[in-house]
Amino acid sequence: MKVLISGGGTGGHVFPGIAVAEELRRIQPGVAVVFVGSKRGLEAQAVPGAGFPIRFVPARGFPRRAWWRWPAALITNGFGFLQALWVVASERPDVVLGTGGYVSGPVALATWLLGKPLLLQEQNSIPGIANRWLARIADEVHLSFVEARSYFRRKDHLKVSGNPVRAHILSGNRDAAIAEFGLTLGRPTIFVFGGSRGAHRINEAALEAMRRLKDRVDVQFILQTGREDYEWASKIVEAEHLPARVMPFLQRIHMAYAAADLVVCRSGAMTLAEIAVCGTPAILIPYPHAADDHQVVNASNLVDRGAASMILDRELSGERLAKEIAHLLSDRQTLSRMSANARTFARPDAAERIARSLVRWAAGRKAARRATEEANGGRG
Repeated sequence: MKVLISGGGTGGHVFPGIAVAEELRRIQPGVAVVFVGSKRGLEAQAVPGAGFPIRFVPARGFPRRAWWRWPAALITNGFGFLQALWVVASERPDVVLGTGGYVSGPVALATWLLGKPLLLQEQNSIPGIANRWLARIADEVHLSFVEARSYFRRKDHLKVSGNPVRAHILSGNRDAAIAEFGLTLGRPTIFVFGGSRGAHRINEAALEAMRRLKDRVDVQFILQTGREDYEWASKIVEAEHLPARVMPFLQRIHMAYAAADLVVCRSGAMTLAEIAVCGTPAILIPYPHAADDHQVVNASNLVDRGAASMILDRELSGERLAKEIAHLLSDRQTLSRMSANARTFARPDAAERIARSLVRWAAGRKAARRATEEANGGRG
């Protein structure tokens, strides 16, 4: 059995694919999994790092506000589609999974043209335009949020499976994590990050919050800045003796989750899935330029469940963040309740659900549909 997984650009598209690939290896020994991505995306490092082969296809997005870049994007994606046809034809997969990102489109179209079963995995509460279109040709679409169903014309092939989270996310140990980051055991710890590439607005607010909380609140920070802000933030922390460990990127993010009493982060779908499965209370700061403002909708799912608080990006300041952190740390009962509520949002079996669907579809469309009918009690 061979599975092709296409997706990339950011961690939100890469890590769900890796989570499913790892689960496939567990439930189907001997399975061959090959990724397709872009050389410019996070997948170029993350996929080989996870022990899977990857093939590259050129792909670019169509900037909404920079229409003059569309001709170059059209040429790149046209070439990428031809390359995707060659990759799918030469790899001869039994089934293909698309997890989103620019590269996922050409590979999905090539899969359909070559008659291979196509599954999609949509992370967000408001699906992207590409997945809304590709869902028309897909055999099955796995959603993370029930709210996403209303955006698809076809409903018969939609499944709410949750966001796949890598098993190792739950493997962190608090005492070992505190030692690994060089922090103080027993001291409340805040993990601040703006996604795999960092977020300058969050970094600025976090540093100002540290200044305001220093010598007033017993707290320490893990700050993942992204590569661009690392040197700048490190110098400030060192010069002002702020209680923080600064890192450009965390390969072992599970250890940061294990150390954290509270997380400050964006509300990308994968981030929410990880903090939910870990049961970590959060202050969510949705990315203001997300398509259709989907990060606000994502965050509202946790806020409405009492699992997180939210600060809109336009309202973010060091003062506001410091007040929110101080308030939550002063009320341990609220933090415990938020942790319990976060776990009710989690779907720890999401990767297994999608992996088992891939196994069914790899056996052929007739077999997959028959298995679905049997699972539904013969209702189809």
